[in-house]
Amino acid sequence: MAYAAHRRSVSTVTEPFAYRRDPNVPAFDDRHPIVIFDGVCVMCSGFVNFLLRHDRRGALRFLAAQAPLGQALYLHFGLKRGDFDTYVLLENGVARVKSDAALRLFARLGFPWSLLCVGQIAPRVWRDAIYDFVARNRFKWFGKRETCYAPSPEEQERFIA
Repeated sequence: MAYAAHRRSVSTVTEPFAYRRDPNVPAFDDRHPIVIFDGVCVMCSGFVNFLLRHDRRGALRFLAAQAPLGQALYLHFGLKRGDFDTYVLLENGVARVKSDAALRLFARLGFPWSLLCVGQIAPRVWRDAIYDFVARNRFKWFGKRETCYAPSPEEQERFIA
């Protein structure tokens, strides 16, 4: 698949599991929902810790965007290379980004976190504008790690290389 085909918006990717046919995306276990996050962002890593604590079923898997697989998926979905300013929730072969990803993650956590899904009543353009504002300022407000997030030995099985 040519590079130009990768420059589409993630919201236009409608075919589930299309990344499996992309020669630039290594094969990986996608049986569980995967959260791709900025591994050097303190806020993003904090959200991953929050998800680890509150994902009662242990269904979520995590992947740092800086990992080769994370970068390949970012490229496949047409996201900015090297600027990991959005979570990607990969679930059932479909990618969600920005506010859609965040709201779906809260829904997966169950009550009381699922109450935050009331945010879906706001137009996506408004939700994503707020998301983008926070993403642009995340390093200034929360800081940046020197190295990528490293899971504890107990959490290791929930992370994809």
